[in-house]
Amino acid sequence: MIGFGTLINTAAVVAGGLIGLKLKNGIKQNMQAILMQACGVATIFIGGSGALSKMLVFQDGKFETQGTMLLIFSLVLGSLLGEWIDIEKKMDILGEKIKKAVKAEKDNLFVEGFVNVSLIICVGAMAIVGAIQDGIRGDYSLLTAKAILDFVIVVVFAAVYGIGAVFSAVPILVYQGAITLAAAFLGSFVSDVIVSDLSFIGSALIFCVGINIGFGKKFKVGNMLPALAVPIIYELIYPVMN
Repeated sequence: MIGFGTLINTAAVVAGGLIGLKLKNGIKQNMQAILMQACGVATIFIGGSGALSKMLVFQDGKFETQGTMLLIFSLVLGSLLGEWIDIEKKMDILGEKIKKAVKAEKDNLFVEGFVNVSLIICVGAMAIVGAIQDGIRGDYSLLTAKAILDFVIVVVFAAVYGIGAVFSAVPILVYQGAITLAAAFLGSFVSDVIVSDLSFIGSALIFCVGINIGFGKKFKVGNMLPALAVPIIYELIYPVMN
Protein backbone atom coordinates (compact mmCIF):
# COMPACT_ATOMS: atom_id res chain seq x y z
CA MET A 1 0.00 0.00 0.00
CA ILE A 2 1.45 3.35 -1.05
CA GLY A 3 1.97 5.61 1.96
CA PHE A 4 2.11 2.78 4.49
CA GLY A 5 5.74 3.60 5.27
CA THR A 6 4.84 7.13 6.36
CA LEU A 7 2.06 5.82 8.58
CA ILE A 8 4.53 3.44 10.28
CA ASN A 9 7.04 6.28 10.66
CA THR A 10 4.44 8.63 12.16
CA ALA A 11 3.29 6.00 14.65
CA ALA A 12 6.91 5.36 15.67
CA VAL A 13 7.49 9.08 16.29
CA VAL A 14 4.38 9.33 18.49
CA ALA A 15 5.32 6.19 20.44
CA GLY A 16 8.91 7.35 20.93
CA GLY A 17 7.73 10.78 22.03
CA LEU A 18 5.35 9.39 24.65
CA ILE A 19 8.09 7.19 26.09
CA GLY A 20 10.47 10.17 26.13
CA LEU A 21 7.92 12.21 28.08
CA LYS A 22 7.80 9.51 30.74
CA LEU A 23 11.60 9.63 31.02
CA LYS A 24 11.75 13.44 31.16
CA ASN A 25 10.40 13.65 34.69
CA GLY A 26 13.25 11.49 35.95
CA ILE A 27 16.09 13.46 34.31
CA LYS A 28 17.69 16.34 36.21
CA GLN A 29 18.26 19.72 34.55
CA ASN A 30 22.03 19.31 34.25
CA MET A 31 21.55 15.86 32.73
CA GLN A 32 19.11 17.28 30.19
CA ALA A 33 21.68 19.92 29.19
CA ILE A 34 24.48 17.42 28.58
CA LEU A 35 22.04 15.13 26.78
CA MET A 36 21.12 17.97 24.42
CA GLN A 37 24.80 18.61 23.68
CA ALA A 38 25.32 14.92 23.00
CA CYS A 39 22.35 14.88 20.61
CA GLY A 40 23.76 17.94 18.86
CA VAL A 41 27.16 16.31 18.29
CA ALA A 42 25.55 13.08 17.06
CA THR A 43 23.36 15.03 14.62
CA ILE A 44 26.39 16.98 13.35
CA PHE A 45 28.21 13.77 12.51
CA ILE A 46 25.15 12.19 10.91
CA GLY A 47 24.65 15.19 8.63
CA GLY A 48 28.35 15.73 7.96
CA SER A 49 29.04 12.11 7.06
CA GLY A 50 26.02 12.04 4.75
CA ALA A 51 27.17 15.15 2.90
CA LEU A 52 30.81 14.01 2.67
CA SER A 53 29.78 10.60 1.35
CA LYS A 54 28.34 12.43 -1.68
CA MET A 55 31.19 14.92 -2.05
CA LEU A 56 34.26 12.72 -1.63
CA VAL A 57 35.13 10.26 -4.41
CA PHE A 58 38.23 8.09 -4.70
CA GLN A 59 39.68 8.27 -8.19
CA ASP A 60 43.14 7.49 -9.57
CA GLY A 61 44.49 6.69 -6.13
CA LYS A 62 43.38 9.92 -4.45
CA PHE A 63 40.33 11.60 -3.00
CA GLU A 64 38.57 14.25 -5.06
CA THR A 65 35.53 16.39 -4.38
CA GLN A 66 32.37 16.70 -6.41
CA GLY A 67 29.10 18.58 -6.11
CA THR A 68 30.72 21.69 -4.62
CA MET A 69 28.92 24.11 -6.93
CA LEU A 70 25.63 22.31 -6.47
CA LEU A 71 26.00 22.66 -2.69
CA ILE A 72 26.86 26.36 -2.92
CA PHE A 73 24.10 27.30 -5.37
CA SER A 74 21.49 25.18 -3.57
CA LEU A 75 22.21 26.70 -0.17
CA VAL A 76 22.61 30.28 -1.41
CA LEU A 77 19.58 30.40 -3.70
CA GLY A 78 17.45 28.28 -1.40
CA SER A 79 18.33 30.37 1.65
CA LEU A 80 17.52 33.61 -0.14
CA LEU A 81 14.11 32.28 -1.14
CA GLY A 82 13.46 30.86 2.31
CA GLU A 83 14.45 34.12 4.00
CA TRP A 84 12.11 36.03 1.68
CA ILE A 85 9.24 33.68 2.52
CA ASP A 86 10.44 33.45 6.16
CA ILE A 87 9.65 29.75 6.50
CA GLU A 88 11.15 29.51 9.97
CA LYS A 89 8.81 32.16 11.31
CA LYS A 90 5.88 30.23 9.88
CA MET A 91 7.17 27.03 11.54
CA ASP A 92 7.42 28.90 14.84
CA ILE A 93 3.89 30.22 14.39
CA LEU A 94 2.64 26.69 13.69
CA GLY A 95 4.44 25.48 16.80
CA GLU A 96 2.85 28.26 18.86
CA LYS A 97 -0.62 27.38 17.55
CA ILE A 98 -0.16 23.71 18.42
CA LYS A 99 1.23 24.76 21.81
CA LYS A 100 -1.92 26.77 22.56
CA ALA A 101 -4.18 24.04 21.22
CA VAL A 102 -2.73 21.49 23.64
CA LYS A 103 -2.65 24.07 26.47
CA ALA A 104 1.12 23.93 26.93
CA GLU A 105 1.70 27.70 27.17
CA LYS A 106 4.08 27.32 30.13
CA ASP A 107 6.39 24.96 28.21
CA ASN A 108 9.26 27.23 27.08
CA LEU A 109 10.89 24.46 25.03
CA PHE A 110 7.76 23.43 23.11
CA VAL A 111 8.36 25.40 19.91
CA GLU A 112 12.11 24.76 19.91
CA GLY A 113 11.53 21.03 20.33
CA PHE A 114 8.82 20.95 17.67
CA VAL A 115 10.93 22.79 15.08
CA ASN A 116 14.28 21.08 15.74
CA VAL A 117 12.96 17.53 15.88
CA SER A 118 10.75 18.12 12.83
CA LEU A 119 13.79 19.26 10.84
CA ILE A 120 15.92 16.31 11.97
CA ILE A 121 13.43 13.60 11.04
CA CYS A 122 12.04 15.30 7.91
CA VAL A 123 15.07 16.66 6.07
CA GLY A 124 17.37 13.62 6.16
CA ALA A 125 18.24 11.43 3.22
CA MET A 126 16.18 8.47 4.42
CA ALA A 127 13.01 10.59 4.56
CA ILE A 128 13.41 11.73 0.96
CA VAL A 129 14.65 8.49 -0.60
CA GLY A 130 12.32 6.31 1.45
CA ALA A 131 9.24 8.36 0.57
CA ILE A 132 10.15 8.27 -3.13
CA GLN A 133 10.62 4.48 -3.05
CA ASP A 134 7.29 4.12 -1.29
CA GLY A 135 5.58 6.26 -3.93
CA ILE A 136 7.19 4.70 -6.99
CA ARG A 137 7.35 1.02 -6.02
CA GLY A 138 5.28 0.74 -2.87
CA ASP A 139 8.49 -0.30 -1.11
CA TYR A 140 8.32 0.98 2.47
CA SER A 141 11.30 -1.02 3.81
CA LEU A 142 13.56 2.05 4.04
CA LEU A 143 10.89 4.09 5.84
CA THR A 144 10.38 1.17 8.24
CA ALA A 145 14.09 1.25 9.06
CA LYS A 146 13.86 5.04 9.43
CA ALA A 147 10.88 4.59 11.77
CA ILE A 148 13.06 2.56 14.13
CA LEU A 149 15.79 5.23 14.09
CA ASP A 150 13.27 8.05 14.54
CA PHE A 151 11.72 6.18 17.46
CA VAL A 152 15.06 6.24 19.29
CA ILE A 153 15.78 9.85 18.27
CA VAL A 154 12.39 11.12 19.47
CA VAL A 155 12.63 9.21 22.76
CA VAL A 156 15.85 11.11 23.50
CA PHE A 157 14.66 14.50 22.28
CA ALA A 158 11.27 14.25 23.99
CA ALA A 159 13.14 13.54 27.22
CA VAL A 160 15.00 16.83 26.65
CA TYR A 161 12.47 19.12 24.94
CA GLY A 162 9.22 17.69 26.21
CA ILE A 163 5.90 17.38 24.41
CA GLY A 164 6.90 19.65 21.52
CA ALA A 165 9.03 16.80 20.15
CA VAL A 166 6.01 14.52 20.02
CA PHE A 167 4.17 16.86 17.66
CA SER A 168 6.95 16.49 15.09
CA ALA A 169 4.75 13.59 13.99
CA VAL A 170 2.53 16.13 12.23
CA PRO A 171 5.21 17.45 9.80
CA ILE A 172 6.53 13.94 9.14
CA LEU A 173 3.05 12.79 8.14
CA VAL A 174 2.48 15.77 5.84
CA TYR A 175 6.04 16.03 4.43
CA GLN A 176 6.75 12.37 3.71
CA GLY A 177 3.18 11.79 2.64
CA ALA A 178 3.42 14.62 0.11
CA ILE A 179 6.70 13.28 -1.30
CA THR A 180 5.21 9.79 -1.58
CA LEU A 181 2.13 11.04 -3.43
CA ALA A 182 4.24 13.23 -5.74
CA ALA A 183 6.52 10.28 -6.52
CA ALA A 184 3.50 8.08 -7.22
CA PHE A 185 2.21 10.54 -9.84
CA LEU A 186 5.60 11.70 -11.20
CA GLY A 187 7.68 8.57 -10.71
CA SER A 188 9.02 8.47 -14.26
CA PHE A 189 10.55 11.94 -13.79
CA VAL A 190 12.39 11.11 -10.56
CA SER A 191 15.89 10.06 -11.59
CA ASP A 192 18.57 8.48 -9.42
CA VAL A 193 20.58 11.69 -9.82
CA ILE A 194 17.78 13.78 -8.31
CA VAL A 195 17.41 11.38 -5.39
CA SER A 196 21.18 11.44 -4.76
CA ASP A 197 21.35 15.25 -4.92
CA LEU A 198 18.39 15.62 -2.56
CA SER A 199 20.11 13.31 -0.08
CA PHE A 200 23.30 15.38 -0.41
CA ILE A 201 21.68 18.75 0.28
CA GLY A 202 19.44 17.27 2.98
CA SER A 203 22.49 15.95 4.84
CA ALA A 204 24.08 19.42 4.75
CA LEU A 205 20.95 20.86 6.35
CA ILE A 206 20.98 18.14 9.03
CA PHE A 207 24.55 19.21 9.86
CA CYS A 208 23.27 22.76 10.48
CA VAL A 209 20.48 21.45 12.72
CA GLY A 210 23.09 19.62 14.79
CA ILE A 211 25.04 22.83 15.36
CA ASN A 212 21.85 24.59 16.48
CA ILE A 213 21.08 21.84 18.98
CA GLY A 214 24.58 21.54 20.41
CA PHE A 215 25.71 25.15 20.40
CA GLY A 216 22.58 27.29 20.38
CA LYS A 217 20.77 28.62 17.33
CA LYS A 218 23.30 29.64 14.70
CA PHE A 219 21.46 28.84 11.46
CA LYS A 220 17.92 29.51 10.27
CA VAL A 221 17.58 25.99 8.94
CA GLY A 222 13.87 26.42 8.29
CA ASN A 223 14.64 29.27 5.90
CA MET A 224 17.24 27.10 4.17
CA LEU A 225 14.74 24.37 3.26
CA PRO A 226 14.10 25.64 -0.31
CA ALA A 227 17.68 24.52 -1.03
CA LEU A 228 16.14 21.08 -1.55
CA ALA A 229 14.24 22.40 -4.58
CA VAL A 230 17.35 23.62 -6.44
CA PRO A 231 18.67 20.16 -7.50
CA ILE A 232 15.22 19.24 -8.80
CA ILE A 233 14.90 22.44 -10.84
CA TYR A 234 18.44 22.03 -12.18
CA GLU A 235 17.87 18.45 -13.33
CA LEU A 236 14.60 19.42 -15.03
CA ILE A 237 15.95 22.41 -16.96
CA TYR A 238 19.44 21.05 -17.74
CA PRO A 239 18.29 18.85 -20.68
CA VAL A 240 16.42 21.83 -22.15
CA MET A 241 19.48 24.06 -21.95
CA ASN A 242 21.72 21.54 -23.74
